[in-house]
Amino acid sequence: VMAGERRRRGGEGPRERTRERGTRREREKEQQRGSSRGRTALVIAAAAAAAALALGLAVAEWKRWNAAALLVTPHPAPPALPPGSTGPLASPQHFWGTYRPHVYFGMKTRSPRALVTGLMWLQQREGGGSLRHTCEQSDGLSRYGWLMHDGENFGVQEIRDEGLFLKTEFVKRPGGEHGGDWSWRITARMEVRGRSGGAAPDGRTARQPPSSRLSPLLPPQGTGGPAPLLSLFFYVATDEQGTLEPHLENRTRLAAVTGTTEELGRFTLTFLQPTAESGEDPKYASYNYLEAASPGLHRLTEVVRSSLSNRFIFAPPGGPRRRFFAVDAFRGLPGEPPRGRLLLHQVTLEPPATVEVTFESGSAVGRPRRLTGGALSAALARHAATFERRFEETFGLGRKGFPPSQRRFAQAALSDLLGGMGYFHGRSLVQSPLQERPVPAPEAALFTAVPSRSFFPRGFLWDEGFHQLLLARWDPALSREVIAHWLDLMNAEGWIPREQILGEEARAKVPPEFLLQHSETANPPTLLLALQRLLPSAPLPYLRRLFPRLRAWYDWYNRTQAGPLPLTFRWRGRDPQLERFLNPKTLASGLDDYPRASHPSPEERHLDLRCWMALASRVLAEVAERLGEPARPYREMEEALSDNSLLEQLHWAPELGAFADYGNHSAAVGLRWQRVAPAAPGQPPPAPRLVREVREAPRPRFVGALGYVSLFPLLLQLLRPDSPQLPAMLAAMRSERQLWTPFGLRSLARDSPLYMQRNTQHDPPYWRGSIWVNINYLALWALRSYADAEGPQRERAAELYHELRHNLVANLYRQYAESGFLWEHYSDSTGRGQGCHPFAGWSALVVLVMAEDY
Repeated sequence: VMAGERRRRGGEGPRERTRERGTRREREKEQQRGSSRGRTALVIAAAAAAAALALGLAVAEWKRWNAAALLVTPHPAPPALPPGSTGPLASPQHFWGTYRPHVYFGMKTRSPRALVTGLMWLQQREGGGSLRHTCEQSDGLSRYGWLMHDGENFGVQEIRDEGLFLKTEFVKRPGGEHGGDWSWRITARMEVRGRSGGAAPDGRTARQPPSSRLSPLLPPQGTGGPAPLLSLFFYVATDEQGTLEPHLENRTRLAAVTGTTEELGRFTLTFLQPTAESGEDPKYASYNYLEAASPGLHRLTEVVRSSLSNRFIFAPPGGPRRRFFAVDAFRGLPGEPPRGRLLLHQVTLEPPATVEVTFESGSAVGRPRRLTGGALSAALARHAATFERRFEETFGLGRKGFPPSQRRFAQAALSDLLGGMGYFHGRSLVQSPLQERPVPAPEAALFTAVPSRSFFPRGFLWDEGFHQLLLARWDPALSREVIAHWLDLMNAEGWIPREQILGEEARAKVPPEFLLQHSETANPPTLLLALQRLLPSAPLPYLRRLFPRLRAWYDWYNRTQAGPLPLTFRWRGRDPQLERFLNPKTLASGLDDYPRASHPSPEERHLDLRCWMALASRVLAEVAERLGEPARPYREMEEALSDNSLLEQLHWAPELGAFADYGNHSAAVGLRWQRVAPAAPGQPPPAPRLVREVREAPRPRFVGALGYVSLFPLLLQLLRPDSPQLPAMLAAMRSERQLWTPFGLRSLARDSPLYMQRNTQHDPPYWRGSIWVNINYLALWALRSYADAEGPQRERAAELYHELRHNLVANLYRQYAESGFLWEHYSDSTGRGQGCHPFAGWSALVVLVMAEDY
């Protein structure tokens, strides 16, 4: 049995070992196959990952490329402004104009590379003198501005500079195919020295040039000596194209210039000899002449300043001999090659005196006589009478009982706006968030008003809508043209850069760090306010050209400025440097440092932008209805954004008793001086600086700042006349503890935590208490509407309307009479003008307030 057992075992043993060996081989083969499959899978996975990465990189690169391409691609719709419509044949009455708002006096054509003309002056005082050319607050002029300007045919400006009175007048005369003729008259006399000075503006960007004061090379003059000498510099310059030929008398007096340009054809510029102020008796003068290669229009002042020498003698018959500065020789400026040509005529004389200049187009034939002397006086008088008659017909201030002095103030406000219109050509510097570097936008032209000739002589998108409210009343056709110019700046995505810095002369007034325009940054669509006013009389072909661009602009806002919840909106581009700012600025809103959520985040809901989008929906609907286009989507959006219940749900702050922004906010924020480390041996100590200190963590809530933003549902008339929130809004407006002052509505309530608080060490309060005319105009417009509507607050709205209108007009007139200027904004405690001046941008809306034209 055992043997048999052993046999069974013995007999089974070899067969079992054979199966085990076979199983092992199979496992090894399977492992090899599995390892091979694993390696293949890894290879496939790695290849897939690499392909996905490559695809992702390709997609990202394509997105960057596409963003870059769209950023600099003009919108594909036909232009809102028909090609050639600003040229001398299509628009001869507006071809020439005072379209150089940054200089005290000058003219150019609406052309990309225009011939430019201008005036400089120099009072040859003891110890030197200051060369005046571009409008600078640092010049300290006690007044300059247009008293009359119709935007088309003529203008009269007065300038007061340290005892010197200058009057600059021009008249245009139609004729020919190149914009016709024009004539200047410059009158100079000495007065009792006026007040000088000027406040530096807060908040916006501007750059002042180096001092234009000359070295003290003039010999002293006794107090009882002759009047100071005055030099007037008349110039003509080309910009990359055109020819100029001087015609001299006695080798020093530039009697005339003949020339040609692409847009002007042949022309003659004649400099008449000076006369006494009466315009009849000749006046003794010394003459000097400069012919130079110009490195660019933006450097004309430097060219003239560098050419001055005091080796010249003024020697009138029977009078004392005096040394004076005059143009001598120009040896070029470092760093820039010649770009054009400059011819300059210097006249040095003792005021009083009058000098006239004429421009005559070679294509004008059959002119009755040269527009000088008596003919020029008659033309000026005729245009002035027409201007005054048209002004009264348009605004009716005489019928409303305003005295002549206040009517002249209103005429000057309108004239300064019209005289500050400019024509610009060049490229913006733009950047998309998907791009590492900025790129130049396509060449573009812009005809626009400007906020300020001294600090902001260029186009600002949200300012321009307010400018056009006034211009639309004076000249609707011209206003329609300006709006079309702005819409033609739109790129393929529907974006319009908020600040237009086109051409070298415009760039020369802006610090380099502020040149860049970011494509995610919006600006309030105020052009739609003006378009709404123009709609009833706007020709249908005009609206058809505008509509594709209006639609694209509207879609861009909805796509790029959408908020975290449906029917909410958020301004992009708030300043990300939290440690620097008490409250990070929101430049896109136009209200710069107005308090928003202390910690910018995607969860913010901005009340003012929501209200602007309600207005945009309303205007787009009205345009669509006039054109017979589908208007329902715009009407539905208007109704949704005007829904008072939803507005209350999203933006009513019960603890504030007002409408407000919503976001990640801390009320316990302040600025403190940062401790600085000890200086290294031999090194100066580092300067201390103010930094932000957050004493309480932010949390999502309404922003506790009652001010202009809180009023937007009222300002843009979204609140129903029977709204339960309207009484609280009116109460806040009338409360002296909050928004009411004897001079207008302040921008931020006195009891607000950030009222009149600095934003940084070098950034004083801007929209944190001052009175701004544009928002006060919207408030008056709204109060007038609520006073005219049936509702429980009708009488209260009427009371506030009359009080506010009186306060605003009285203060602006008083400050103009005292200072000679309209100002950027006004002190809520004294009413005095603040910021930059002259500011005949939206502050000129006082004309419509006086006229009760809303």
